[in-house]
Amino acid sequence: MDYEAIQRSPEFTTLRGRFRRFAFPMTLLFIAWYLGYVLLAAYAHGFMSTKVYGEINVAIVLGILQFVSTALITIAYLRFAKRRLDPQVEVVRQQAGVQ
Repeated sequence: MDYEAIQRSPEFTTLRGRFRRFAFPMTLLFIAWYLGYVLLAAYAHGFMSTKVYGEINVAIVLGILQFVSTALITIAYLRFAKRRLDPQVEVVRQQAGVQ
């Protein structure tokens, strides 16, 4: 199989572009969100210890939101891949002669 020819094909280039347009911005957004949380935890003790409800403070809420955002990003990626990547993968596979 000529992997270099597949990689140079317009169909593969389209597939790679679609993936990158989703993955790179989402990765940067999540890293910024995570680093923001870490910086707040390290330098904004007063803010992070602010009580929200009972003994639950801002730090706990933001920490839980880290997990929630990870799950939401995963769900968003799965939906995106199903709609935008998987059909293009099939085109590339057919052209490469892979079933």
